[in-house]
Amino acid sequence: MVRDSPSINTNNMTAVQLMELDACSRCGECVNWCPTYDASGEDPGLAPRDKILRWREYMNKSYGLRAKLFGPKKISEDEIEQFKDDVYGCTTCGMCATVCESAINTIELWESMRANLVKRGNGPYGKQGMFVKLIGEYGNPYMADKKDRLSWIPDDVVIEDEAEILYFGGCTAELRQKKLAFATARVLNKLGIKFTMLGEDEVCCSSALVRTGQYEIDDIARKAAKANVEGIKKKGAKKVLYACAGCFRASKVDWPRLLGEDLPFEVVHITEFLSDLIKQGKVQWKDSVDKTVTYHDPCHLGRHVGVFDAPRHVLRSIPGIKFVEMDRIKDNQRCCGAGGGVKAGIPDLALGIASSRVEDALAKKPDILSSACPFCKRNLSDGRDAVKAEDLEVEDVIVLTARAMGINLDDCVEE
Repeated sequence: MVRDSPSINTNNMTAVQLMELDACSRCGECVNWCPTYDASGEDPGLAPRDKILRWREYMNKSYGLRAKLFGPKKISEDEIEQFKDDVYGCTTCGMCATVCESAINTIELWESMRANLVKRGNGPYGKQGMFVKLIGEYGNPYMADKKDRLSWIPDDVVIEDEAEILYFGGCTAELRQKKLAFATARVLNKLGIKFTMLGEDEVCCSSALVRTGQYEIDDIARKAAKANVEGIKKKGAKKVLYACAGCFRASKVDWPRLLGEDLPFEVVHITEFLSDLIKQGKVQWKDSVDKTVTYHDPCHLGRHVGVFDAPRHVLRSIPGIKFVEMDRIKDNQRCCGAGGGVKAGIPDLALGIASSRVEDALAKKPDILSSACPFCKRNLSDGRDAVKAEDLEVEDVIVLTARAMGINLDDCVEE
C-alpha cells in the first residue's frame, strides 16, 4: 500500500517550536490583546490561538499516531492557502507572546511558519513577494539607485571616511523619510561626534525578508547582512548607531543568526546613545518645545529587544515638554500596524491598527505623538489622517531632539 506524503512538513520549525504547539492551553489571552484581530473586526482566523491550534492539527494529521498507523490525512490546498492568508495577517508585534500563559515565543513561531509556507510555495502574501526582487536587484525595497543613498546629505553635514562610530541610515530614512537622516546627522555633528556612513555600499538590512519568511530565497538576506558587516568593519567602526527600529532589530538579532557568528561591533539605537550623553551633561539645549508629548513604543525597539526607557528619558529631558503616557505602553503597547509586512501586503489592516493606536494617544490629549521608528511614524501619520486628527503632530524622537538643540531641518525635502 502506497501512502500519501504529508501535506505539510517540519521545515524551518525547531524542536522547541513543535513542543510549543502542544503547550498552548487555549486560554485565549492572546486573542484579547491581539491588535490585528481587533482591527479586523474580530476575524477568528487572525486570532493567535486559532493559528497555533490549526497548525497543531495539521501536524497531527501529517505526523500523529493515526498518521503513523494509517498514513497522513490529506489537508486541502484551499485550507492551507487560507491558513497562509491568516498567518500573514499579523504584524509579528509580539503582543501575544507578552501575555501568553505558556510563554510561547510567538514572534519566532509565526516567522518559522511563514518560512515553512514560503518553502512550500504558499507564501508570502500579495506585494510582499516583491521584496526578494527589489532587495536582490536594487539593495533596497524602493527601486532606488544606490547613489540616491547620499542624495539627502546637505553641504553642512560632515561625514568622515572612517570613524569608530558609524551611522547606519537605513533605506527608509535615506530614500524616503529624509528628515530622520537629516536630524540624526546634524545632531551628531552638533554634539561633536565624528561618524562615518556606508553610503553607496549600504544594503537593505533585510528585515522585510526575515519578517515575511523569505530570508532563505537566493541567500539574499545573508548576503546583505555579510555585505553590511564587512563594510562596517572596513570603515573601522566599533559602534553602529541606528535611528530605524527595524534596522536596529535586524542587525542586533537577525544578522548574527544569518551569519552564524557574533557581530564585531556594538549595536546601539540613537535614543540609547543620546540618553547616555544627556546623563553625562553633554547635550546643550537651545530652544524650548512647549508641547504635550506622548510616546509610542515601536515593536522592534521595545518588545523585540527591550529598549523602553531611553526614548522616554530623551523626551523628558527636552525643555518645555510635558510628557504623558498612553494607557498601553512598553510590553503592553498596541502595535502601529506596519510590521510583519502588513503595511505592504494588507494596507487596510495596517491602517485600522494605526487608527486605534492614534485613538489611544488622543485620549491623553497630546500635541505630539512621538516614536523612534520611521515605519511607525509613517503608519501613525496615516492613522491620524484616517481619524481626522489634523492637530496631532506625529514626529520622531530624534527630530524633536534636533528642534530643541536649535538645529534647522527646514531644508529637508521628503520623498
